[in-house]
Amino acid sequence: MIAAKEERASAIRFIVCLGFVSLCADATYEGAYSIIGPFLKDLGASATEVGLIAGFGEMVAASLRYFSGRFADRTRAYWSIAIFGYVLNLIVVPALAFAGTWQAAALLVVAERTGKSLRGPARDVLLSEATGAVGHGWGFGLHAAFDQTGAVMGPLFMAAMVARTNHFGPAFLWLAIPAAGAFVALLAARWVQPGKGAPPARPVQKALPKVFWVYVAAAGLLAFGYIDFPLLAYHFQKIALAKPATIPLFYAGAMGINGLAALLFGRLFDRYGIAVLSFGILVSLFALPLGFLGGPSVAFAGVACWAIGLGAQDAILRSGIAQVVSMNKRGTAFGAFNGVYGVMWFLGSATMGLLYDHSLTAIVALGVVAQLIAAVMFFKLRGRLPVVAAGR
Repeated sequence: MIAAKEERASAIRFIVCLGFVSLCADATYEGAYSIIGPFLKDLGASATEVGLIAGFGEMVAASLRYFSGRFADRTRAYWSIAIFGYVLNLIVVPALAFAGTWQAAALLVVAERTGKSLRGPARDVLLSEATGAVGHGWGFGLHAAFDQTGAVMGPLFMAAMVARTNHFGPAFLWLAIPAAGAFVALLAARWVQPGKGAPPARPVQKALPKVFWVYVAAAGLLAFGYIDFPLLAYHFQKIALAKPATIPLFYAGAMGINGLAALLFGRLFDRYGIAVLSFGILVSLFALPLGFLGGPSVAFAGVACWAIGLGAQDAILRSGIAQVVSMNKRGTAFGAFNGVYGVMWFLGSATMGLLYDHSLTAIVALGVVAQLIAAVMFFKLRGRLPVVAAGR
């Protein structure tokens, strides 16, 4: 009993340290991304070039995760890969302050996405080992709450820095502070890691189980049908649904709701299993009609539904993978999952963007149908993913 309590306490310390890593890292790159569009515009990039840079960066991040996950499993150098990814983040984001052309800035943006794609699967494997001691849903939910706290802090921090100088470039230098914080927190996590060792090298699964690929297909459909906040915000501004200064506050509020929802859905997942995600998807469906077809009185309700659904995904999607894939294959699994999810999110966002000028009803219908199919698929998986009690 005492040993179990010590194991749980050690795991929580490790999860909290990795949470601070993600808080600082998210503050860094979400802060950078909050101003990268107007920064590139000031450097002479067109709207088309800004869109291509952002889209290509996300595609690189999504596709590289598959290969970085496989590499992590093959070498078991989880810590080395994670540390390299965060060091890259520490270097390239502040370097944006010295970019003299939009082409140079674009290279740094892609480099930042590359660092994120490299460290993501390796970090998730290390995290999943610790969450097994406290409940995967609760552990990943707690981590997501830290993550979203950083996503709120970063843009607010950058808004203050830009307000001081009235220029975008110098503000990137200040992001060296949270970037350094992420690196220090990572070293602390390495120090307090339960067992102080790498995940076991003993193979358990020779190949990823079939249920994993059904799971990934359902997640891909969910990503395809999920509205991207920038398009929702674009709509709010176009029809004067909210004042321009209010829209960033909507996003900050959404990230706060996201973090709370991740904690709640993480707990529910540990108790009831994957069917809980289907409920979260049903809530997120309302973001589409409320956001695109509703009026000012329901705009924030739509954003709240969007944030709740995203919080459910943040807590549950990685947790489900940890339950069906053994440690020796989790790097590959997390990489494949993130790759498919990222590509499908990009394709869905691009499709909805093309539909926007033609029919808002078509956007709502596309998103609702894709998410409903995903909800049904996840619900049918409830008997194939075990419910694991926290602490076991």
